Amino acid sequence: MKEFDLTLGYTIGGLNIGITDYWFSEGLDPDARYFKFDAHGTNHLFEANIGYDFGSVALQWYTNFAGNDGTNKSSKRAYSSYMEASVPFRLATVDWTATVGAVPYATTTYGTNGFAVTNLSLRATKDIRVTDSFSIPIFGQMTGNPCSQKAYLVFGFTLQP
Repeated sequence: MKEFDLTLGYTIGGLNIGITDYWFSEGLDPDARYFKFDAHGTNHLFEANIGYDFGSVALQWYTNFAGNDGTNKSSKRAYSSYMEASVPFRLATVDWTATVGAVPYATTTYGTNGFAVTNLSLRATKDIRVTDSFSIPIFGQMTGNPCSQKAYLVFGFTLQP
């Protein structure tokens, strides 16, 4: 499956808001047309988010408001939502982030029958100095989804201008 996402966001102080257009090659349109925006036949999914970073904890809320969203227990549009809390901390010269995320109610989009914890993760980030003026942040992350009984291990690096 292919995915192409566009996000428009705004941040002021600790407050952030945004809208994301997710497009998937699989969905309601079997021809996977990018420019098809039919309410009941698009592969686009539109999501709004709002969050606040208090410094010691960051809270986020995401809700799908249009497009190829899932259904609830009544087979109606679910307005699928996801909420998340992240806590950053520093330990042994490493930057850490612990995250808990949950889906608050039933939706086929996230495969939940009601409230479900869908994300438990721990991420470690460390800057590797290459020269006096250039470093590469590397990271490792363990993520578990108790709802689906799956776990993931991710490693990577970030290049910054």
